[in-house]
Amino acid sequence: MPAPSASAPGPAAGVRGILAPASALDRWLLVVLVVLLAACGARYVDRHGLGIAGAAVLAGAAVLGTAYATRGLLAGRAWWPTAWALAMVVLWGALTVVAPSFAWCAVPVAFALLRVLPFGAAVAVVIAMTALLTAAWLRITEGVDPVQLTGPLGVALVTVLAYRALDRESRARQELLDRLVEAQADLAEEQHRTGALAERTRLSREIHDSVGQGLSSINLLLQAADQAWERQPAAARDHVRTAAATARDGLDEVRRVVRDLAPADLASDPSGAALPDALRRAAVLAMPDGRVEVRVDGDPVPVPAALSAALVRTARGALANVREHAAASRVALTLTFHRDELILDVRDDGRGFEPARVRPQDTRGRGLAGIRERVRALGGTVDVDSAPGEGTTLTVHFPLTPDAVTSGALATDEETR
Repeated sequence: MPAPSASAPGPAAGVRGILAPASALDRWLLVVLVVLLAACGARYVDRHGLGIAGAAVLAGAAVLGTAYATRGLLAGRAWWPTAWALAMVVLWGALTVVAPSFAWCAVPVAFALLRVLPFGAAVAVVIAMTALLTAAWLRITEGVDPVQLTGPLGVALVTVLAYRALDRESRARQELLDRLVEAQADLAEEQHRTGALAERTRLSREIHDSVGQGLSSINLLLQAADQAWERQPAAARDHVRTAAATARDGLDEVRRVVRDLAPADLASDPSGAALPDALRRAAVLAMPDGRVEVRVDGDPVPVPAALSAALVRTARGALANVREHAAASRVALTLTFHRDELILDVRDDGRGFEPARVRPQDTRGRGLAGIRERVRALGGTVDVDSAPGEGTTLTVHFPLTPDAVTSGALATDEETR
């Protein structure tokens, strides 16, 4: 059985009885014992007078009550509880032999034994006490009544066995509680590990589709500037200026990713125009050669910053896949506003592929896996339609109902914790 925690009070050293956890029982047993000792002492003096024997009986009763009351003073010593219990039994037995009425004190003394002694020792001592009690009563009664022999013994055994059963049930319940606490601790640790993994995944996805795509665009722009440096210096300078602006935007994006904020130009968009503009900029940066055509269908409506950021980063990731893998000559990026839904399509005329055959471990970056994770976290869906030689269409659906937007924002907040 697991050891009790440092904050949980445990039984004192040497206290191993089945009623040891019942801390309030000692006080009540003491009260009962004092009342019985006073009554038995008064009865003895009334019947036999206050002689030497009477004074000895009263002194023994006082010692028994005082010894019981002071049991806790030496509880720190492992041998003390057992020595105390045996001394109580001997003193009670002496009083019972002299004055059989003290046999009634066996009840609190026996319960005290159950508080201290292990089960086997407690049973043996209680049986011995019951035999002494029976002998004391037989000494002052006429004849032999079998009930006086079997009754006390049966009651004593039933009492001890009943408390034994209660003790086993209590220990089993405590063991279950200890296991539950351990399971909760394991669950909390696993949740911590899962949260850390989710946070690493989120950062990997965001860096891939924001900072990574920005750096890739800078590389393309600088390559184009290098090729046109001598023949078209004006165009080369334009490419360099665009690369510098992209680098500044990338730096801002790094800071925002670290702070877990949406892109600044999407944080407040009451008209709904910022999202199409951000998609156009993403298209130019991803493919400066103008292969991307951006279209907006429907009337723009305000879009939550979390959804806008996810759409822009999804577009960046999709265009990066087209640039690296599709060998496409034309790309169409379409944003469609519906009353209750927002749709982003990225269609290319490239070489295409078989989506069912693509596995996460076959890709170099986050790619489609990162897109799916981001969209799913906000309550959206992703469809990929492609075949070899027929190009590829990636379609993202986001619901715009208040409940869906709220749940998506909560999911994003929970993912980033």
